[in-house]
Amino acid sequence: MSVQQPIPIPAQAGIGLRSHHYREILEAPPVVAWMEAHPENYFGEGGAPLRILERIRSQYPLSFHGVGLSLGATDPIDSTHLRKLKALIDRFQPTLVSEHLSWSSVDGRFFNDLLPLPYTEESLSHICARIDAIQTELQRSLLIENVTRYLTWRDSTIPEGEFMAEVVRRTGCGILLDLNNLYVNAVNFHLDPVKFLDALPSDAVQEIHLAGFDHVGRWLVDTHGQAVYPEVWSLYEWALHHFGPRPTLIEWDTNLPPVAVLLEQASQANAMLGACYATSA
Repeated sequence: MSVQQPIPIPAQAGIGLRSHHYREILEAPPVVAWMEAHPENYFGEGGAPLRILERIRSQYPLSFHGVGLSLGATDPIDSTHLRKLKALIDRFQPTLVSEHLSWSSVDGRFFNDLLPLPYTEESLSHICARIDAIQTELQRSLLIENVTRYLTWRDSTIPEGEFMAEVVRRTGCGILLDLNNLYVNAVNFHLDPVKFLDALPSDAVQEIHLAGFDHVGRWLVDTHGQAVYPEVWSLYEWALHHFGPRPTLIEWDTNLPPVAVLLEQASQANAMLGACYATSA
């Protein structure tokens, strides 16, 4: 069954669609504004996952959040992956389509991680050319997400926020702002998150992610396996007043709790969004 038109996603909180929650969601559809799915989980040509996604899409606005395009790699763009992604987008018409500003492959071998780019002029030209090619093929604008990192490149010469802003200027893409990722990087590398946020063009920020992290020794690790920490909620409050209300995802990928816990987190985000609307009015 084909869905003809994207359903607008309101500036409210959504939750990630995970197979762990399929039965719970189908038996008692939660009261939530929208859902986000990893498209790679639905690349098969049939079967239960696609049928379930059709049911979800009939009830909720949908966002696709990709993890496999390896935007910054020097390998050729994976044409098979791109073809499957386009077919899924054409079929389900998600309102937003996003990917990570990272790389994950070299010589056809993939790492199970989203690795950071060096922030250089050479890297900037390379990533913009690839984003242009992908957007042309998909006939859709991408949102690019800032990622966590556990190392820095000595060759980097451009601050991350300015790098992302220039990618937006050159390609016309948008930004998926992950505030948990930003906070983890800020703590691990003693950075000012507000300086990063100030560099971003406000209109380009079209979605926000909130998630949890873990403490591993002196490091914060982006596990998406905890509730959102108070420090990230504080950063979210600052971002809302800076950018205005945006669709906001509660992202939880490991140690998955019942859907009710995700809805509690979504309710907290909605309360902060509501306060932001009231202030702006």
